[in-house]
Amino acid sequence: MKKILILTTALTGLAVAANAGEVTVLSWGGAYSKSQVEAYGKPFTKETGIKVNFVDADNPATPIKAQVEANNVTIDVADVEFSDAVRLCDEGLLEPIDVSMLPPAPDGTPATKDFIDGAIQDCAVANIVWSTVMAYNSKNVNGTPTSIADFFDLKKFPGKRGLRKSAKATLEMALEADGVSASKVYSVLATPEGVDRAFAKLDTIKDDIVWWEAGAQPPQLLADGEVVMSTAYNGRIFNAAVAENQPLKIVWDGQILDFDLFVVPKGAPDKEDAMKFIAFATDTQRLADQAKWISYGPARKSSGALVGKFMDGKTDMGPEMPTAAANMKNALVNNFEFWVDHDAELNERFNAWLAG
Repeated sequence: MKKILILTTALTGLAVAANAGEVTVLSWGGAYSKSQVEAYGKPFTKETGIKVNFVDADNPATPIKAQVEANNVTIDVADVEFSDAVRLCDEGLLEPIDVSMLPPAPDGTPATKDFIDGAIQDCAVANIVWSTVMAYNSKNVNGTPTSIADFFDLKKFPGKRGLRKSAKATLEMALEADGVSASKVYSVLATPEGVDRAFAKLDTIKDDIVWWEAGAQPPQLLADGEVVMSTAYNGRIFNAAVAENQPLKIVWDGQILDFDLFVVPKGAPDKEDAMKFIAFATDTQRLADQAKWISYGPARKSSGALVGKFMDGKTDMGPEMPTAAANMKNALVNNFEFWVDHDAELNERFNAWLAG
């Protein structure tokens, strides 16, 4: 018998029908989901016969709590940010991951030693390292922005700014632009004075901010000239610049590195096939294959040597990765423990600031 799975979220408004034996993966859409379809979904279906349905959301972590608590889970796998994976696991909303199911590296190195530090959690397995960066449209900016401080300099670089409608990454970048070194950002942000300092910096550009929520928005805002600079996910800017020939440039200074991880919501309709999909999608070759489609770094050490050129056959992907040495000079690694502890209070303050 066919089991109908209805996935309806406020974020997507979509209903997806899936047969038993199919896996529904909730991801972020756009160029990112396309990279997952090509590197993971199609090969998985070809090898196993199990169909993979990709569904998009602005933030795939959002519907999980409501679905689990309502005992109406329609997602088999979700791609979520690090702090969300840890928080959801701590709240008992995710299935535990058996690390023994993860395949070893080609040379036999166990998965637990092959994934980069932090990439395997109790309820999650990372697939990519990505970053939030600042980017600009070279046709709409006089001069060349080179630092995160330039993002907040309306005199030197006049024009609207795009910012993610979220406290995370926004507050860190504000502090970096205000002169706080990457190594001290979280210790400063952990104090009331530090929080005040971040919002004071945001006040300097508040009237010129265009807020975005979906990852596909910043490249479009930049291309359309609605903003002259924007924070963005590095892979989305790469795709717009290289695949779509848009005059968009990344400024790596002040980038904030993060993981995305696969999780399985508690009570997933097809837990067994969901785990099969995660094991397949996070093997060495598949993670390297994703880098053919988008400039996010693979979460396994053994994948690095297999990363080659973009799908255009001419663009070397290594220098485009957020983890390339030249791009790491002033990088900040997202402190997921900080956000697990402070997410609610800082977003409450952020929302009050927005409304003020």
